Amino acid sequence: QVQLVESGGGLVQTGGSLSLSCAASGRTFSRSFMAWFRQAPGKEREFVATISSSGAITRYADSVKDRFTISRDDAKNTVYLQMNSLKPEDTAVYFCAGGGIVPSSFSSHYDYWGQGTQVTVSS
Repeated sequence: QVQLVESGGGLVQTGGSLSLSCAASGRTFSRSFMAWFRQAPGKEREFVATISSSGAITRYADSVKDRFTISRDDAKNTVYLQMNSLKPEDTAVYFCAGGGIVPSSFSSHYDYWGQGTQVTVSS
């Protein structure tokens, strides 16, 4: 059993910053790619970023590149998403995903999901 729990969401002004955390349980954490996805009301779930087991490989969606940073601490079984220069279009529920075997942008390539945390960016 693998469980992921996100935290750190909230309300922030345009141009501000927010840090998200995803705490994981289960021995597969250190062996898999982790990722962040997001879903806005009425929109499809979209890829945000992914990271390898060692943290050496990262990949970002074009929409967040140079603004967001994904990182992980395997000793703490935690993955992070640092979000800077936030825009209203970043408003969404952010989901943590795990169990990937490649740095995929497709949600179907990940086996485990958190409950999501709301991020709201005011204009």
